[in-house]
Amino acid sequence: MIRRRSTPWIHQWSRPLMAAIAGFGALTTGYITIEKLTGGSAACVAQAGAKGCNDVLSSPWATIPIFNQSLPLALFGLLAYVGMVILAVTPLVGKPSDKNSLKQLETSTGWLLLIGAIAMSVFSGYLMYLLVFQIQAVCYYCIASAVFSVSLLVLSIIGRPWEDMGQIFFTAIIVAMITLIGTLGVYAGVNSSGTTTGESQRISFRPQFNADPAFGWEITTTSGEAEIQLARHLTTIDAKEYVAYWCPHCHEQKLLFGKEAYKILQDNHTMVECAADSPKGKPEVCQAANIKGFPTWIINGQVYSGVQNLDELARISGYTGPRNFRYFR
Repeated sequence: MIRRRSTPWIHQWSRPLMAAIAGFGALTTGYITIEKLTGGSAACVAQAGAKGCNDVLSSPWATIPIFNQSLPLALFGLLAYVGMVILAVTPLVGKPSDKNSLKQLETSTGWLLLIGAIAMSVFSGYLMYLLVFQIQAVCYYCIASAVFSVSLLVLSIIGRPWEDMGQIFFTAIIVAMITLIGTLGVYAGVNSSGTTTGESQRISFRPQFNADPAFGWEITTTSGEAEIQLARHLTTIDAKEYVAYWCPHCHEQKLLFGKEAYKILQDNHTMVECAADSPKGKPEVCQAANIKGFPTWIINGQVYSGVQNLDELARISGYTGPRNFRYFR
């Protein structure tokens, strides 16, 4: 009597597992997409002054220009995850009665799952590189998405029998090369120094000498029209930024605005100096506002700790003017 070979459990459960993982990925990217499109801020745990999820989401790498519009990168991630869910469940919910047809459907969707997972993993790997070496921030949503992508790749390989493993290797090389070339093409406008040609430049600040208590360090960046209009908008909604002249992160915030725009914030008392030894210091005002670190923004009753990219300030403040800001962090 010949015994039937039992089907490995991973082959039985790979598609439900992939559908579940892709579903979590769709929820994650869907949430970020909604926040990005509606001008909200993603919930993110970050230390004051440190770069977090919203710094990543307001960087030039977080959008892709399509037909003269900048669409959130998370939107394309959402579409990719939804596509993976559909491919994973199609043979399960639309099972053909004919065994040959079912096998063909499983094979074709299996290859598409593999190709999609390879592309998503390569793209996620490039985003992890940007996160660590360019933006230098911690974004739990980005890390989660990378884990989901790699998990999908592993399951797409071990989750079904393959007749020729060499085909997998060859497919992986071709898809990875195409994905990497396409990714570099999409981000061709953002060079390795973080400068977007003709649009924005990454700033960083390392103090070389002690700050002057009267005005801190000199603001060496120049404001554009977008920075000036945002500064004027913040003064009209009674936004407040609490700073200390000796705080390097506060100076980074000044550099993002530029000299002309930040003067508008100073002249209209949007900026509040908290250092007691500064001639402009108002420590009692800062204590009354329960300020714990610098810089701290209070906008429409909400508290935002740490340096904020101007695109982020524009979203949370309801600013509707031009957003071609010159600098980002």
